[in-house]
Amino acid sequence: MGGSLRAVGLNEKKRLFAEEYLSSCGFAPLYPENYIIVPGLCDVHVHFREPGFSYKETIRSGSLAAKAGGYTTVCTMPNLNPVPDSLENLKVQLDIIEKTAAVRVIPYGAITKGELGKELSDMDSLSPYVCAFSDDGHGVQESDMMEEAMIKAKSLGKIIAAHCEDNSLLNGGYIHDGEYCHIHNHKGISSESEYRQIERDIKLAEKTGAKYHVCHISTKESVQLIRDAKKRGVDISCETGPHYLTLCDEDLEEDGRFKMNPPLRSKSDQEALIEGIIDGTIDMIATDHAPHSLEEKSRGLAKSAMGIVGLETAFPVLYTELVKPGIITIERLIELMSTNPRKRFGITEDPGFSVFEIATPYRVNPDEFKSMGRATPFAGRMVYGRCEFVGYDG
Repeated sequence: MGGSLRAVGLNEKKRLFAEEYLSSCGFAPLYPENYIIVPGLCDVHVHFREPGFSYKETIRSGSLAAKAGGYTTVCTMPNLNPVPDSLENLKVQLDIIEKTAAVRVIPYGAITKGELGKELSDMDSLSPYVCAFSDDGHGVQESDMMEEAMIKAKSLGKIIAAHCEDNSLLNGGYIHDGEYCHIHNHKGISSESEYRQIERDIKLAEKTGAKYHVCHISTKESVQLIRDAKKRGVDISCETGPHYLTLCDEDLEEDGRFKMNPPLRSKSDQEALIEGIIDGTIDMIATDHAPHSLEEKSRGLAKSAMGIVGLETAFPVLYTELVKPGIITIERLIELMSTNPRKRFGITEDPGFSVFEIATPYRVNPDEFKSMGRATPFAGRMVYGRCEFVGYDG
């Protein structure tokens, strides 16, 4: 190439390998200073919907979306059909991954049978094949069941990754219980429904010594509880999503593309989450990529399905909104999107590399997505950081 690309998070040996690989593929940018090479991104929270709901997304389409977004590794959540609560059920997904995945896809195992919260899954047989255990999409409601799961996961050396949601505090809500909700006569989801279950689980993790990870945190109370737990030495980590860091309920529109679970919270919650990624309380950023059909997302805020897509917008949105204004460095963003998730979840395979063009703005156009899902609150936004190339070096 006619000059070196800036490397972030890659040592000199890996940078040179990546540049040689790019040259062999005919990748020769006229202005190399407009590009960065980074370790392949890693998302520990995606929904590829297959098996069971392939009209929303398939492992093939989801993994192509991941590749388009600069990801080389993703971890798929278990709210599928069949639920991966036994080796027999998990094998259905593993076979599809082997045949169709465009990037490295590592499944989760369910914590409980059918994700019903009543009986532990066959965690022993699942353990060698999964990145961690989760009942994502559902909070484990009974503390005794969560404690039993933590004890078993600890014996297997695995993480419990919790969707924290106390069903008794939901009250039929579907967006944040804030000003927008009240002005527009919607039903609100309280912040307490999230942070009360985190508070419970922190006590259980402290008691059992289990490795505990909190999925998609969205409230200021959650940030503070996790910050305090880390100071006490609890083996805890957490993630938040790009949308919680760059949007709040003031940005809501009467459109299903703004509906997800947890919901977009208040401005003060957003500010607390940003502080959490700055001070290290929040370990990683995960998209919670959750595609649905057009019909399922076209029913407005009240009746649309929960979930948005995110793999193809995550890096550009975060680079544009957090790195370019100087809120965090590009080095910190790569820690949050590649280094830390791999380290915490024991993903030791070589991450490969991704190349992003960071000088030319472009408009987010869902019609160009590789994902079958189109619902994103970032549609039409001008961003920087288009992924131009993904490669593996091992």
